[in-house]
Amino acid sequence: MQKPSFSKLDVLVVDPSPHMGALIGQMLRHLKVRRIDEVQSSDGAAMLLQTHRFGAIMLNDVLAPMSGVAVVKALRAASEGLNRDTPVIMMSAAPDAAEIAAARDSGVTEFLRKPFATQHIESRLVAMLAAPRPFIEAKAFVGPDRRRKRAVPKGGERRNRA
Repeated sequence: MQKPSFSKLDVLVVDPSPHMGALIGQMLRHLKVRRIDEVQSSDGAAMLLQTHRFGAIMLNDVLAPMSGVAVVKALRAASEGLNRDTPVIMMSAAPDAAEIAAARDSGVTEFLRKPFATQHIESRLVAMLAAPRPFIEAKAFVGPDRRRKRAVPKGGERRNRA
């Protein structure tokens, strides 16, 4: 599989630390990402998400006034939103299993534990762009398919895909 180019990719970075946001921005510039917007709050992210279509969103789990999980839930719930189906990478310094599950259930596409290197960002972006998971819209969930393995269900598919 050929590695996709990031030269046409626009990425929104949301981290409460301006230093961490700048560091992530440098990593993305090293990967030759076309446009990088950095904000420190969920409010700043909400403003940009209403006006610009991004190719990927990287956000910290701890934000104010809304948490990262709450931002993703709101993003996925906005049926007419520009970035409803945009892949989201959640970043966390000390995630536990419950936090990772909550992120997955909110519609997060990938997860990164801090600290991480440029190669970790690259591998997540490649996974999201080269083999995107189907976008699911159900009563209790909106976001990328949470199943990573494609297994043939026994007894047929139970979900009704529209």
